[in-house]
Amino acid sequence: MTQKQRLLARRTEITGDLQEIEDQLDETPSKDWEDRSVERQGDEVLEALGHQELNELKRIDAALARIADGSYGDCVKCGEPISDARLELLPDAPLCKNCAV
Repeated sequence: MTQKQRLLARRTEITGDLQEIEDQLDETPSKDWEDRSVERQGDEVLEALGHQELNELKRIDAALARIADGSYGDCVKCGEPISDARLELLPDAPLCKNCAV
């Protein structure tokens, strides 16, 4: 599987997760006060997960744009190549190991 295919597959997965989170957050709240309190705590967790996934989605879209313009695999900061091992582990990595620290 190419890096582009991996990124696109992860993007599809995240998009589905975000839709599921949105659907759960849109559910009608319980009329019971105690149940509503528990639901609100769950909503806060879902919102945090949604923010994390939105951030990952932005990184994936940026990586896909770098693939499209031919700069994928080069550090956006110093221009040096990003190691294959790093890209294998983090296919959306915009920085080489040295610039990431």
